[in-house]
Amino acid sequence: MQLLAGKTALIFGVANKRSIAWGIAQAFHQHGARLGLSYAGPALERRVRPLAESLGVSFVEPCDVGSDEEIARVAEKARSAFGEIDILVHSIGFALREELQGPYYNTSREGFHVAMDISVYSFVALARAFQPMLRPGGALLTLTYYGSEKVAPNYNVMGVAKAALEASTRYLAYDFGPHNVRVNAISAGPIRTLAAAGVTGFKDMYRQFAETAPLGQEITIEDVGNTAVYLCSDLAAKTTGEVVFVDAGYNILGVPVKRREMEEND
Repeated sequence: MQLLAGKTALIFGVANKRSIAWGIAQAFHQHGARLGLSYAGPALERRVRPLAESLGVSFVEPCDVGSDEEIARVAEKARSAFGEIDILVHSIGFALREELQGPYYNTSREGFHVAMDISVYSFVALARAFQPMLRPGGALLTLTYYGSEKVAPNYNVMGVAKAALEASTRYLAYDFGPHNVRVNAISAGPIRTLAAAGVTGFKDMYRQFAETAPLGQEITIEDVGNTAVYLCSDLAAKTTGEVVFVDAGYNILGVPVKRREMEEND
């Protein structure tokens, strides 16, 4: 059963074969969606275009989401190519590398602005630009992380940005409700993406995650893609303004302790 048959989806944030956006694109394709892909800039084009070709996707556009003019350009191209769309996916997050280490209080004013602009405001800007062409019954989706709720050392300004992104999800859900368009977020567990590589200490956190999470399993881009299909399909027709965790249950823990250590202490 193809849950997205007849739907058109535009996915922002494809970087390479390890990116969450690519996992979502593959899942959408498997469920019959017509796709358009966008990437951050020329440096990523050589990686993204072959991926798009592997799925038969012809709409592949660069977009600097820090520019309203760039967003408007891509929106107009999408209108010409598709007329209307059903799904918009925002899989974008960025902070200056130097902000993802050491104390949060060392965050620079520029670093704070950059993280908020690219990681948060871009979702609002895309929602505004594409609102006129979103069909009733459609869906907006963004990607967040548990560092928005609890401290993840070195995640710093990105944790604050993700908190703002989740708040934006709720406000957009309220705004888009009368249009019968839903807005949700997926909070994924740690995945070895290009963005995650910039967080100091990520490798250690990644190694420990599966030993701590209730399901005892790592999270894959396929896991996130499957949940994205559900949230953007008619099966989730009455779900909006939510943050859905795909983290093997890690977020329910009050005291994250490795199961092996617990068993040894029993």
